[in-house]
Amino acid sequence: MRILVTGATGTVGRNIVEQLIAFDPAAEVRALTRNPDAGLPAGVEIAVGDLSDPETLTDAFKDVDAVHLINFAGEQYGALPDPAAIVALAEQAGVRRATVLGGIATGPLEQALSASSIDTTYLQPVEFMSNALMWWAAPIKADSRIREPFGDRLSAMVHPVDIGAVAARVLLDGGQDEQSLVITGPEVLTMQDKVRLIGEAIGREVEYVELTVDEARDKWRSEGMHDGLIGFLIEALGNTPVEGRTVSDTVERLVGRAPLGFAQWARENADAFK
Repeated sequence: MRILVTGATGTVGRNIVEQLIAFDPAAEVRALTRNPDAGLPAGVEIAVGDLSDPETLTDAFKDVDAVHLINFAGEQYGALPDPAAIVALAEQAGVRRATVLGGIATGPLEQALSASSIDTTYLQPVEFMSNALMWWAAPIKADSRIREPFGDRLSAMVHPVDIGAVAARVLLDGGQDEQSLVITGPEVLTMQDKVRLIGEAIGREVEYVELTVDEARDKWRSEGMHDGLIGFLIEALGNTPVEGRTVSDTVERLVGRAPLGFAQWARENADAFK
């Protein structure tokens, strides 16, 4: 079985590649990347191409049985210019199965997949544990202090390994056609819980300072965020949907083990906060 992973050098894509190898060493894994020198595990075939340019994908889809797709292109997460062409290439190549990261039924890529002969599963991971690296590594290193709003916000945040594991099982096994799979961690945590667990992992206390919405808006603007992103964060963090704060059984049901917790993730990444 040959499986193509797009976005293979990203947080999720890299974990999908690694989990495919772990679950089925006989599977032939092909990674789509714009960088031919991308550091991927030994034995992974590199396909150079770009989702924003479907003409570069013909060779990538050759002899592929299943594909993991992302519904954006480039580092700025721009819209795919021609998702229908991507799906047409996949279908012509004989692709039978697909997963889509964060797919929504109304999206153009998703609509093209739904109208095709390709069995498609939509992966809906909640807040990534790895976001803590992007947001918190620098301030914790600087003064062991986190300044964020919404201290009581609940999150069933997910380990990237578990996203990769669910995707890998679907790509290998199928059986989830047209389903949306919410992927969560094993517990619901507050902001204070997460800060405390990072402190335990690095061996020193980390202080949490709760900001008002206006203070957070000013802080993020001073850090160079544009108003559109700030508005998205305030809405997403201040009004976390039920799915984002409810533990699902997806990992246990499809992978056969409990999802990995934030304490483990913090221990694995402790050096980044020291």
